Amino acid sequence: MNKLLVVEPLMSDSMKLLEDRPDIAWELVEDASPEALKGPISDAVAITVRIAPLTPEILDAAKSLRAISRHGVGYDNIPVEYCTERGIAVTVVGDANSSSVAEHTIYLMLAASRAGIELDGAVRNGRFGDRSKLIGRDLRGRTLLIVGYGRIGRRLARLAEAFGLRILVFDPYVEKLEAHAGELVPSLDDGLMKADILSLHIPLTEDTANLIGERELGLLREGSIVVNASRGGLIDENALLRAIRSSHIQGAGLDVFEREPLPADSPLVREKRVVLSPHSASLTSECLDAMGRVTLQNAIDAIDGKLNPKFVVNPQVLDSSKSV
Repeated sequence: MNKLLVVEPLMSDSMKLLEDRPDIAWELVEDASPEALKGPISDAVAITVRIAPLTPEILDAAKSLRAISRHGVGYDNIPVEYCTERGIAVTVVGDANSSSVAEHTIYLMLAASRAGIELDGAVRNGRFGDRSKLIGRDLRGRTLLIVGYGRIGRRLARLAEAFGLRILVFDPYVEKLEAHAGELVPSLDDGLMKADILSLHIPLTEDTANLIGERELGLLREGSIVVNASRGGLIDENALLRAIRSSHIQGAGLDVFEREPLPADSPLVREKRVVLSPHSASLTSECLDAMGRVTLQNAIDAIDGKLNPKFVVNPQVLDSSKSV
């Protein structure tokens, strides 16, 4: 019998996919520490995982492993190169979270543009008169630069169009945009110099770490907004704070951070022009249900030897002698 290891709970409805699979034995592990995982993982054929780090040392104990199914679209908690060497497929949930993350990006954009944190605090603290001091900005007529034109970037472009934003896109791997999506810019610098709002939708890699630093922030127009609902580490947070305090940047909306959880003493916490959320852009009931179902289906498909290549991060393993 094939074993499926569920590392960290999935939405209960998604687990119903296993009701008709008596040939699959599954085990839930809520403690994702290396000590707790090495035993249960030893005979697993497939694993589902949310945010727990799966190191090569942990995976060395998984002698029968064919696939790791990630509950999300990022995979920086999984050693993909190691998995590829071993012929282990790494899968993600594809389009399941695109709408939720794009909507959350719009929320951060609006809250930063309209001084949402400060206005909320003014009402709660009896300073209703602050309404005449805290003047926000409309989105309509401003220019949004979307960096990364994947599933979430494309969905954001469609939502942003409804707000009357002019849309620019920078993605060196894209040659053509969807109809009415905006303008593809030739370089990041070119886009930054034209943008009032910057939104990042790219993975964190050696090439993208600190992609947006002091120089790049300086290229943005005066009074711009910076939004990141992708991965922490893409933005130099200290440079961002300096740009906000100098008033070159109006504000920011951040769902992800260089260190997570964000330390309570981080200067970002004290900056009222930075709207914060705890890496929760995809955490809606609808999105969690959809991601849970795709995550579990990917694991089941791996056991059945019929993985959909569009969900596989390292598709070369599908053609190897160790393919699932």
